[in-house]
Amino acid sequence: MGKTEVAKALAAATGARLIRLQCHEGIDLHHAVYDWDYARQLLAIRAAEAGGEAPEELFGRRFLLRRPLLEALEQEHGATVLLIDEIDRADDEFEAFLLEFLSEFQVSIPELGTIRAARRPTVILTSNRTRELHDALKRRCLYHWIDYPAREREVQIVRARLPGVPEAVADRVCAAVARLREQELYKLPGVGETITWARALLALGDGQGEDALDETLGAALKVREDVDRVRERGILSGA
Repeated sequence: MGKTEVAKALAAATGARLIRLQCHEGIDLHHAVYDWDYARQLLAIRAAEAGGEAPEELFGRRFLLRRPLLEALEQEHGATVLLIDEIDRADDEFEAFLLEFLSEFQVSIPELGTIRAARRPTVILTSNRTRELHDALKRRCLYHWIDYPAREREVQIVRARLPGVPEAVADRVCAAVARLREQELYKLPGVGETITWARALLALGDGQGEDALDETLGAALKVREDVDRVRERGILSGA
């Protein structure tokens, strides 16, 4: 959550438009840059045939589907923040393309030619390190590691994201999350889980019941073995 919020906060602070590309396994140019609206092309062909006319240019702007990278290049008015989220989920081929894209800020579409950035966007790449990125890409980036916030800071985040949350609930859930992060778990809870946990506690009432944390533990931990380990060791006892 923290990494994505950096891009949102930057866009909000600068008044820029935020464009997000969510990376995933198998992502390619048709997901990231452009595609053609084949359904509309087919309708245009049929309409032309019915009217006895020649079909219009099928690979022109009218039938172009702009994906996030092309949207960012063609943003003419105002600043743009381009968020390329979880780049480590993409494969090596897409990373190689992205390296070229970020070097030149242009793409080539065979039917339309080369399209260059009207205004270069501010680009933020995020990674969860499910695989290492190539050095060539990392050399073109300013690196920043986002660690878990201090407990006091996390309380402030919870109160900001959940206006009206009782201070006791925010303190309790952040203290519990701090304990969990000291354990050797498969997946430690992030700030997003902290906020979800606080919301779950509020859904049960005042969030102060003795068993409230245990009853809502699934809001913070998403792996069964982690839940079992925490309960067996009584890590949250007295929290």
